[in-house]
Amino acid sequence: MDSLPLESLGTLTDTHGNLIIELLHSPAHRLLYIRWFGNLTGREISYASQEVARVQAELHYPLLLNDKSNATGDWSEAMDWVEYEVLPQVLNSGLRAIAYVFSPDMHNQLISLRFFERIKQYIPIQMFYDLPSAWQWLRRYHLPPNPAALEPDPA
Repeated sequence: MDSLPLESLGTLTDTHGNLIIELLHSPAHRLLYIRWFGNLTGREISYASQEVARVQAELHYPLLLNDKSNATGDWSEAMDWVEYEVLPQVLNSGLRAIAYVFSPDMHNQLISLRFFERIKQYIPIQMFYDLPSAWQWLRRYHLPPNPAALEPDPA
């Protein structure tokens, strides 16, 4: 990620002070980067997703890099809420493509795959095991003259 200049937007912690997410962005690339931490449950996903939706409503970035490589846990109880409450909000705020980096935790990977299967009907999303591959895929997207649509760059 050395070629992607990122600026911090802050962090979010749980009630015990444990880090849940770090929010970063690249204004030049119109990218929101979310780095998740810890053993995530539905409660943490719901709490952090509200913050992500708030930030996305301010920035209106088309690209999201969702990095779960430092996270574990079963957050499946929040999946419906994320799909039916948060996703429409971020889509209405301009989100057009998601690169999703897996957790090394196998159980979390299975939940992430279920999430991928549900979300791909709404938005281009791709799963990755590493950040460089995720960024390479995501940067293929560009803003066409009609910002309501986002298409991969043919190059």
